[in-house]
Amino acid sequence: MKMLLTAAAALAITLPAVAAPRPAVGDAAPTVALTSTAGETVDLAEAFGEAKTVLVVLRGYPGYQCPACSLQATSYLRQAKQFGDQGVNVVLVYPGEATGLDTHADEFLAGATVKMERQRLPENLTVLLDPDYLLVDAYGLRWDAPNETAYPATYVIEEGKVAFARVSESHGGRVNAKQALEALEPVAAE
Repeated sequence: MKMLLTAAAALAITLPAVAAPRPAVGDAAPTVALTSTAGETVDLAEAFGEAKTVLVVLRGYPGYQCPACSLQATSYLRQAKQFGDQGVNVVLVYPGEATGLDTHADEFLAGATVKMERQRLPENLTVLLDPDYLLVDAYGLRWDAPNETAYPATYVIEEGKVAFARVSESHGGRVNAKQALEALEPVAAE
């Protein structure tokens, strides 16, 4: 019996981890606690329960600052007031290796906010660090290829459930702020 347990334990150690399935519309939104670029711990379970949330998973730092991520983040910065007027929070997730991630995120934000005249982040927009891909893995978004981190994705979360989901399998195909605002519009009654 002892040998069977040892063999089973060895087998479990050598098997690759199975990626979490990507949440679809109607699914409960996976939640984790991450730290913001301001140093505050944000529990997404709590955040998703407080207000509608647009969750944008960026590529983060794959060894350089992604130009497509910069454009996408800038679109959300420019439209932050429109989201706020609807009571919607925007959460940008910046994934990467833990070492130096905060520095890379600060560089990323400096580039994005330069286009916005170095404004402070609006109250309803938060940038979270995802060291070692905790959220990325929970959402099944790990892009496991050289010089990649995560598949870019955008989710609208309402009352803890996914109301809109789009994942890009490339660097393009991102959901910009205008498209996210359209996804927030209620479906017209038939």
